[in-house]
Amino acid sequence: MMARTHFLTLALLMTVGTASQSGCFWITAQGPNLGPLAFPIPVPVYMQKSKEDKFWNYERYERAPVLGPIPPGGPCEAVDEPSDDEVMRALEKARPVQGTWPFLYETQRNHVRITKCKIADYIDPPRQYPLAGPAQQHHAQYKCTVYYQEVKRIGWPVPHTLVDEDTQEVLYIDHNHLHMVGDVDTGCEANF
Repeated sequence: MMARTHFLTLALLMTVGTASQSGCFWITAQGPNLGPLAFPIPVPVYMQKSKEDKFWNYERYERAPVLGPIPPGGPCEAVDEPSDDEVMRALEKARPVQGTWPFLYETQRNHVRITKCKIADYIDPPRQYPLAGPAQQHHAQYKCTVYYQEVKRIGWPVPHTLVDEDTQEVLYIDHNHLHMVGDVDTGCEANF
C-alpha cells in the first residue's frame, strides 16, 4: 500500500513537471504568462550606449581581414585610409566627451576638421598564422590630426563658458590585414 502511494505521488509530480515544461503551460486565458520574468528591467542609457559602441567598434574596426594574394606586379600599398567615423571614435576613446553632466559640466567639439597622412606602408615576409595559414601581414600606419573648437560649459558654482578656438589632437591609427600566400584554396571547386 505504501509503495503504491509513493508511485502515485511520483507519477503526479512527473506529470506536473512534464506539463510545466511544455510550451502550452504558460499560456493562460489572458495570453502568455512569464511570471516574474514578465516585468521589464530598466537598463541605464550609458550602459546601453557603451555596449552598442563596443559592438560597432568590433564589427567595423577591430577585426583584421584575410585578403587574397597580392598579384605579381600589382599594387602593394594600402588603399583604405581611416574613415572620419573611425578617427572620431579613436578620439572619443582617448579624450572622452560623453558622460558629462548636463547643466553642470558639458563639453562640445565644434567645427571639426580632420587631416590624414600615411606615415608607413609595408608588408612583412610570409609566415604561418595559426588560423589563416601561410600569409603576409600588411601594415599601414596613419597620422590623423583633428582640429576643432572645444566649448566647455560649467554651470556650478558660477555659470561660465570656456571656448578654446584652436584645439588639436594627433592620433596614430594602424590598419593591419593579412594577404594569403602560395597556392590558395578558396573552397570553391568547379566540377564539370
